[in-house]
Amino acid sequence: MSVMPTEGVGYGVTGTARGGTAPASSKDDKDMFLQLMVAQMKYQDPLNPTDSSEFLAQTAQFTALEKMQEVADQSAMLLSTQLAFGASSLIGQTVRWYDESGVEQSGTVQGTTYLATGPVLSVDGRQVAITDVLSVGDAPTISAPTTSGGGTYVPPSGAPSTTA
Repeated sequence: MSVMPTEGVGYGVTGTARGGTAPASSKDDKDMFLQLMVAQMKYQDPLNPTDSSEFLAQTAQFTALEKMQEVADQSAMLLSTQLAFGASSLIGQTVRWYDESGVEQSGTVQGTTYLATGPVLSVDGRQVAITDVLSVGDAPTISAPTTSGGGTYVPPSGAPSTTA
């Protein structure tokens, strides 16, 4: 019976075995990694064993990948929580947004709903995604600056005064 040596099986940056498809979860990733590592050890050439430092490097690389995925997951949860708190703080506030036809609308936020796509505000009976909100509160509409006949700058209407 002949034993065929195997080539080193490593993990790429994406966390999938080279040439494979992405597993469903990190538990599947870890199980697959351990199965590949055991298979590599089991079928290695006994006359030319794989250097143990390769195994340690693969393990360290996989551990680092797991930790980066945990940080990404926690960051996503933090963003979701911040959006939820931000949406709830808008209750009672006046918001402006563009509707589906591109017309600017405004109204008072009466409540929020939390969907998988993010918070949705209930504004005067209409549903408005928080990402569609242009402004909160009574923000003045500022017109473009102009110059008078003599070239003197005239601040736009609604702009704060700069005189002391």
